[in-house]
Amino acid sequence: MHFSIPETEVRSGENGSSYVAYNIHVNGVLHCRVRYSQLLGLHEQIKKEYGSNVVPTFPPKKIFTLTPAEVEQRREQLEKYMQAVRQHPLLGASELFNSFLRKAQQETQQIPTEDAALDICLSNSQKVTVNILTSDQTEDVLDAAAVKLDLPDDLVGYFSLFLVREGADGNLTFVRKLQDFELPYVSITSLQSSDYHIILRKSYWDMAYDGDVMDNRVGLNLLYAQTLSDIERGWILVNKDQQRQLKSLQEKGSKKEFIHLGQTLKYYGYLKFDPCITDFPEKGCQVIVSAGNNELNFHVKLPNEQMKEGSFKVTRMRCWRVTSSQVPVSNGTTNPCNSTKCEVKLELAFEYLMSKDRLQWVTITSQQAIMMSTCLQSMVDELMVKKSGGSIKKMLRRRHNGSIHRSDSQQAVKSPPLLDSPDPSREQIVKLSVSITLPSFWSLDIKLKNV
Repeated sequence: MHFSIPETEVRSGENGSSYVAYNIHVNGVLHCRVRYSQLLGLHEQIKKEYGSNVVPTFPPKKIFTLTPAEVEQRREQLEKYMQAVRQHPLLGASELFNSFLRKAQQETQQIPTEDAALDICLSNSQKVTVNILTSDQTEDVLDAAAVKLDLPDDLVGYFSLFLVREGADGNLTFVRKLQDFELPYVSITSLQSSDYHIILRKSYWDMAYDGDVMDNRVGLNLLYAQTLSDIERGWILVNKDQQRQLKSLQEKGSKKEFIHLGQTLKYYGYLKFDPCITDFPEKGCQVIVSAGNNELNFHVKLPNEQMKEGSFKVTRMRCWRVTSSQVPVSNGTTNPCNSTKCEVKLELAFEYLMSKDRLQWVTITSQQAIMMSTCLQSMVDELMVKKSGGSIKKMLRRRHNGSIHRSDSQQAVKSPPLLDSPDPSREQIVKLSVSITLPSFWSLDIKLKNV
């Protein structure tokens, strides 16, 4: 998740006095407005709970009213503070930090705590309505949906709630996976648009775990619905013969066999993103990015209309980063950015081992950049758990945090060719020869095997 404080507002307090509000954005969207005193209170609580040597530096109090320059300086300092807390493996996952953000979100949107009904969409276009409190956090809502569906407790961690936007053509744009620091009811209500929905979808990548899910009737139905939906949406590629086989299995109600056949198809289990822009293999290329099978797949359209395809394995990524910037919207003025005059530009950049001793940065400009980063992080988490022999169920049940990096002393292992051969049943495409580099943040203490 990407935290930023791109703007401030002067607001009126209850007693009529004015104060500066700092607008905290998550993934480029306003999450909450807070005062300096509220963040100072959070800082003092964190310091009391975890010790002064753990918490990041907090901007000091000022005796006199701040000048505009001092407000801007404090905004930058508070932004760095929030980012540092969020990226800290202990503080960022703490209930203290998450509960502060949930409360601030609810207060900002002025939604009182009360009973409410919330629709959770399924992949087959059906939905279940859960009765919750408006102040229920993501895990509570997921549990309520599981109870309504009769999904066993030990399978709940295999699924997550995602915020999606439905286009006029019915296509879905995945905005983000809902996190522990937000209230799903408040998040969806604050958007004030019927285009947004909360959807239940599996939260793991390795198809080996499909077996655990399919052993249960409800899990089987959910996985079948997702596989069928991804095929109908064109996310999973099928030829005419495979299409006939799938239709036959669907008519027979052979759901397990349908899924098993789906597992053999290209892009099974991938998440497809909206068209965006990349600088690989050259600047300004249009690209469709898909995430799955421990890789990012690129389908690139060059300026000369030529199509190329390539895959970037997570095991060859040294590091990655997400950056955001405020881009002024043309309004005939030179005023600083604010929520009505600027839009957020998001970029995902990763460093890739193209060949021995050759690293290269690749950048993707997309409003779904943070969702892409979250996908990379969860892939790495799965690989780490699998390598260490840990419990995938425990890993899936915890919140995914931050970014990762491989220590400089480690070398990425060899992986299959960067570019896959074109599927003979598809339109001929030219292979890409790529080299990518990513920024690092967390250490990987294991050597990842080829995938």
